[in-house]
Amino acid sequence: MIRTMVRIRARPGCEAAVEAAWRAVAGEVGELAGNLMHDLLLDANDPRAFVVVTEWADEKALADYENGPVAARFADAVRPLREPSGVDGYRVMREGPEGTGPRICVDVEVTVPADRLAEFEQGYVQVAPRMARVPGYVREDLLRQPGSDIFHIFAEWRSEADFFRWIGNPAHAKEEAGPIAAFLLEFRRRLFRLEAPPENQPNPSTGREVDVQSTTDVLIVGAGPTGLTTAVELARRGIDCRVIDKLATPPSQADKAIGVHCRTMELWEDQGVVREAMDAGIWLTGQMVFVNGQEIHRMSWELPELPYAHLGLPQYETERILTDRLATLGVRPQRGTELAAFTQDDDGVLATLATTGGGTETVRAKYLVGCDGAHSKVRELLGLKFSGGLGQFPQLFMLGDVDVDWGMPEGHLLRFMHETDGQMDNMLVAVPLRGESRYRIATLAPPRFFAQTGGKDAPPGFSEELAEPTLADVQAALGQLAPAGTRASNLRWSSVFRISHGIVDRYGDGRVFVAGDAAHLHPPAGGQGMNTGIQDAWNLAWKLALAVRGVAAPGLLASYETERRPKGEEIVGRAVRMAFTDELDREDLKRQFLQEMSMLLSYSDSPLVGESVSAPKALAGGPKPGDRAPDVGGLRRRGVGHPLRLFDLTRGTRHTLLIYADASADEATMAATEKLSAAVREQACGEIDVYLLVSPDARVLSLLDPPAVTDHGGEFRATYGVRGTALYLIRPDGHVGFRSLPLDADALRANLRLVFGGAR
Repeated sequence: MIRTMVRIRARPGCEAAVEAAWRAVAGEVGELAGNLMHDLLLDANDPRAFVVVTEWADEKALADYENGPVAARFADAVRPLREPSGVDGYRVMREGPEGTGPRICVDVEVTVPADRLAEFEQGYVQVAPRMARVPGYVREDLLRQPGSDIFHIFAEWRSEADFFRWIGNPAHAKEEAGPIAAFLLEFRRRLFRLEAPPENQPNPSTGREVDVQSTTDVLIVGAGPTGLTTAVELARRGIDCRVIDKLATPPSQADKAIGVHCRTMELWEDQGVVREAMDAGIWLTGQMVFVNGQEIHRMSWELPELPYAHLGLPQYETERILTDRLATLGVRPQRGTELAAFTQDDDGVLATLATTGGGTETVRAKYLVGCDGAHSKVRELLGLKFSGGLGQFPQLFMLGDVDVDWGMPEGHLLRFMHETDGQMDNMLVAVPLRGESRYRIATLAPPRFFAQTGGKDAPPGFSEELAEPTLADVQAALGQLAPAGTRASNLRWSSVFRISHGIVDRYGDGRVFVAGDAAHLHPPAGGQGMNTGIQDAWNLAWKLALAVRGVAAPGLLASYETERRPKGEEIVGRAVRMAFTDELDREDLKRQFLQEMSMLLSYSDSPLVGESVSAPKALAGGPKPGDRAPDVGGLRRRGVGHPLRLFDLTRGTRHTLLIYADASADEATMAATEKLSAAVREQACGEIDVYLLVSPDARVLSLLDPPAVTDHGGEFRATYGVRGTALYLIRPDGHVGFRSLPLDADALRANLRLVFGGAR
């Protein structure tokens, strides 16, 4: 038996006409040879969407229908009534084990009496985001038979094994499906294997070849650190995403970023790749700066309060690690594929891709993110402009990876500058690489390279047009600026590049966004480019995931630009100022280092963050709204034989609400936290974890929800400035979204509406 499902989304006001067009041919469809079933179902969550379901005895019966007059007449009738659709608009599947694709579809038919419809709908709203986190689960539709109390939960899974692994664990199934469990006492389940659609498969709803070969929730252009981070964060949340990159093979040489900031290491801990990064990298333990051969300062970067130090790791290793992590989530970048064009409407983006061998592919996505670097095609197609124009330094620079024989301390980033009359006229930066005496050298390129441009502007970015610098060129620079007797050897790689800098006027338009070098370009000073791009992705991805699920407040995606663009502008300006100075602020080098490492990053001006405090000094010393939420240790949880960190509670993909209480909290206040916990979980559609942090002398009810964790050493109280009862809401990106002292449930719910106000 073969089933087809054709999704049709009516244009506004054409819903009744689409139903009438189906009724006009439905009787004829039922009379065709081999037809086993035909029906028009409604999308329970989209009043303009319909799904035509037909079942056929064999392939011949299906082919006769698709190529026959009945399907053609229906296609002609609905063509002017419908919006464009993707491959998910036409799916073919077989009941049973046979099929050409690995994915399966499960059709669960349930009966919902009219007097319990509100109960079912409320429960289903909670189930949908829970299911999105189940490994192997792809997506589902809730469909309803018109004029009846029969619903179909039609779910797609990556494999049959994933599905049966889930239902084979009653505890898991109950956890995710619990809110609608009462309606699953009697149900009908059918399992289908989804066919892999052949190219140019005819779609009976349009009467012509399918224009869209594939669909995804989010199309990510660019498989560098920014694009890979975006994909990992979406995939961790169960969002279907696709990553493309025009390079046929990933880079294998250290031609780009090399420094991994302390804050990025924290993000990698959350993503589960920090150990791999440490194993592949080298710690950058400090910095030394020399001017005209004299050491002007030396600073250790091994600060005891940092969760991680500054790591040296070539970008190709970063990309390898993130690519491997993404593969564990079932996503692999499609290389040798380039974005050629796209259009967008209110419901998504239609992208044309140029593939290997000169072919093309059309993809329908709900959102598109351009992480395609300095020469971004997405930025070009969106018509984004660099505010004030794209700036370029007049000098050409060269890079080289060499072994250096000198007496400098290991692990230190070294900056050598030469000044004449107080103005810098030459510079060299040496960054340690993994391997004995190995360094990345960056310095001004010899004059002959600029002469090769004919006196005209040299190409921005890394240059393929100019010859590669030689070992002699590197040695000459070291001879001019490094200590006497310094020798370079074993040149592995070299290049010439020009520094460009600027930031786009907008970070997106409609359903299309830019991030990383597609949005901002920096001088290499401070190693900001890659790390800032990763921070862009970290900010955007959790918001995109909520939008894809339909639970985001209307302004949530707009906050990406509101929060990230001012930071990008600040970082670009700071990097430009630092490029040709010995240091910005010698009076407070520690603060400057923490700022460069993004440890002081705050979204305090964001419209998403807020507070409710009883007095000006309430929560004094604690992180403010928008600030990074710092980690603390010494927490104790019953049944756990070792102390916990705060990050053990906040780690993951959801918001975290931390409610604090000490001995001054009475029994009624403690009991009220249970009601608050349930209310915020419902408001956030399950996208929030709640914990009660208590001082060692607090009175805790034995069966209290949320779970209780003891601030055994008082580190949380001291770091977050809490006393009495208070709360902190930590966002998925690790920043404080809201805080209050004492508990202010109404203000908290108002803040959550800024994030989850779109939840149905």
